[in-house]
Amino acid sequence: MKSPGNKPRAGAVRKTRKGPQVGSGGQGRQALEGKKPTPKAEDRPYHPAGKRKAAAERYDNSAGGRKKSNNSADPSAQRPQRRAKSSDDSEMVTGRNSVLEALRAKIPATTLYMAARIEFDDRVKEILQLATSRGIPILEVMRPELDRLAGFDSVHQGVALKVPPYEYAHPIELLDKVISRGQVPLLVALDGVTDPRNLGAIIRSVAAFGGQGVIVPQRRSVGLTASAWKTSAGAAARTPVAMATNLTQTIKAFKERGVFVLGLDGGGDVSLPDLQLAKEPVLVVVGSEGKGLSRLVTENCDAVVSIPINSGTESLNAGIAASVTLYEISRLRAAKK
Repeated sequence: MKSPGNKPRAGAVRKTRKGPQVGSGGQGRQALEGKKPTPKAEDRPYHPAGKRKAAAERYDNSAGGRKKSNNSADPSAQRPQRRAKSSDDSEMVTGRNSVLEALRAKIPATTLYMAARIEFDDRVKEILQLATSRGIPILEVMRPELDRLAGFDSVHQGVALKVPPYEYAHPIELLDKVISRGQVPLLVALDGVTDPRNLGAIIRSVAAFGGQGVIVPQRRSVGLTASAWKTSAGAAARTPVAMATNLTQTIKAFKERGVFVLGLDGGGDVSLPDLQLAKEPVLVVVGSEGKGLSRLVTENCDAVVSIPINSGTESLNAGIAASVTLYEISRLRAAKK
C-alpha cells in the first residue's frame, strides 16, 4: 500500500535530464545527407514501367517464355514478338462493280472470295470468267467469314478480291506520260484529305471528266485503300494515283513545266465561273474540308478559286468540290474546241 507521500501533486511535471538524446546526432546527419537514390521506374512495382516488367517476367515463366531456345542472349528474344501480317498489307476490294473493274483492268490479285449460294448476275459471271482465265484462286466462303475478311462496315455484295499493296506512280513521271500522249494535263492533288471516301469520289470524278490522274502526299493524307477503291466504283483501275514525297516541291516542279496550279478554297479570289484557263495544263489542288489548303500550298498556287454556293451552306466537302471544278473545266474545254 502506497503511502500518501508518494501521490503526485496535481499539475506536477516530471523532470528529465537535459541534453541531447542518444542517437540524435545520427538522425541529423541522415537529414543532411538526403534520401537514397530514387529507384528506376521499372523497379517500382506501382509504376507502369514496373508493371510492364512484371508482366514480361510472368510471360517468360509461362508457355510463351519457354519457347525461347539458345538465343536468349538476344534482347529481342526476351519479349513476345509481334507476328507479321500474313497478308503483307494486302487490301480487299469489295463490291461487284469494283471487283469487276479491277479484274478488267488486270490489277494484280491473289485471291477471289465468293459467298456461298451467291445470287448470280452478269457481273458475277464475268468476275468468275476473268478470275478463271487469269488463274486467280477462287474460294467459296460463308457470309460471316466474308464479312470478317471484307470488314464488317463494307457492303461486299458477296464478292471480295484480295489485291497486293497499291504501287503509286511518280508525279513527274505521270505528268510526262500525259504530255507524251499529246493530252492537255488535267490532274488533281490532295492536300490534307484523310477520308478514303473523298479520295475514291475524286478518282471517280477525274475519270468521268477527262482527268488523267490524282496525286496524294506521302504524309498526312489518305492512301488508296480498299474503301477508296470501293467509292471509286472501279475508276481507280483506270486512273493512276501518284504519291508525292513533298507536295509543295511537286507543285513547284509542275509550275516549272508550264502547269497552271489552281487551289480550291472557299475564300478564293477567283470565282469558278470566271475561270478562263481551262485549255491550259491544270493541276487542281483540293484541301481538307475542315482546314482547307495549307499555308505553303496556298502560297504556291497560281490562283485560288472559290465555288459560289448558297449562303446557308458553310462549305462543300473535298469530293464534291473537286467534282464541280472538274465538270466546269471539262465544260469550258469542250466549248473552246
